[in-house]
Amino acid sequence: MTLAAPTHERGITTLTLDSPANRNALSARLVGELSAALAACAADDTVRAVVLTHTGNTFCAGADLTAPADPAAFVALLRQIVALPKPVVGRVTGHVRAGGLGLLGACDISAAGPAASFALTESRLGLAPAVISMPLLPRIDPRAAARYYLTGERFDAAEAARISLVTLAADEDVDEALAPVLDGLRRASPQGLRASKELVTASVLESFDQHAEDLIARSAALFASEEAREGMTAFLERRDPAWVW
Repeated sequence: MTLAAPTHERGITTLTLDSPANRNALSARLVGELSAALAACAADDTVRAVVLTHTGNTFCAGADLTAPADPAAFVALLRQIVALPKPVVGRVTGHVRAGGLGLLGACDISAAGPAASFALTESRLGLAPAVISMPLLPRIDPRAAARYYLTGERFDAAEAARISLVTLAADEDVDEALAPVLDGLRRASPQGLRASKELVTASVLESFDQHAEDLIARSAALFASEEAREGMTAFLERRDPAWVW
């Protein structure tokens, strides 16, 4: 399994990415299991909200370069999180890279602890943050998006909160920071949550409806390119790709 068994407490179901061997990378298996778990949460009247978290020191390392998920399946998962009729809350205590930022961007609310770090590393591999742009660009600061899309620099939880990638940067305990958020969700009515989420996700879903087909094709073309093969090979071999000065 790449997803731990769901846990449930007072209306909150927690889904935990649990594939430490590949740092919770986005394999076809992980994408499929997470999609199925979210569908079950959507259909369960005892679930008021979903927390998405992880084991180990990495929330998600991005695409599994040895067995990547189909871009269309990953896009469907991102849209499923955005369109889920219940809030999805990201809980991060470790590293987030590339496509993992797409998962966070799709979440309605998120909190990151002091050990969290973030990077959009695609440009360094000959790729681009193509499909994850749909949940990210409507939500994060445009100037910050330009910087981190282009440079692949790493940044911390405080910066992630400043640019609106995450909602909260916890000084110490991420669960303490999330406690009032989860309490608020428990106090809200199912209908109120559903209708309110529709309002705040409308522009994100519009981005999916307008751009998904083009960005899936663009992502597939980049993955199949010569530069991307060099970038991914260099990454797996722990060396600089040929174009680094």
